[in-house]
Amino acid sequence: MTPGTWEKSSPDLVNLFAELAPKVPRVEQKKMFGWPSCFVNGNLFAGLHKESMLFRLSEKDQVIFLELDGAAEFEPMPGRKMKGYATLSNALTRDRKELAKWMGRALEYAAELPAKTKKAAKPSAKRAAKKK
Repeated sequence: MTPGTWEKSSPDLVNLFAELAPKVPRVEQKKMFGWPSCFVNGNLFAGLHKESMLFRLSEKDQVIFLELDGAAEFEPMPGRKMKGYATLSNALTRDRKELAKWMGRALEYAAELPAKTKKAAKPSAKRAAKKK
């Protein structure tokens, strides 16, 4: 892959993520940087990044999670680790119950975080004025 190109998740991984995503009213599913993601109270708790599944976990859970084969701290760009996030590179070969457990743990953790407020969209006139 050449630098600067965008690697999409495989259709099989996207389907698996959709299958595992909690189907409850408080969970919002949307794309983040082009990848499927799940949010609770505005906080990202699970998603896909390239061919990896991403989970936001408590420090205690992350220690346990990182012992799994294929698990790593989330580093979207080399040298830029995102604290509290970890990835699993071989999700398609994993037991669905195990993945569902981590999805649930991530949801529980993120649900306890302070809710994020949505930023108001800037009026288009202001954006146009800034471009001048």
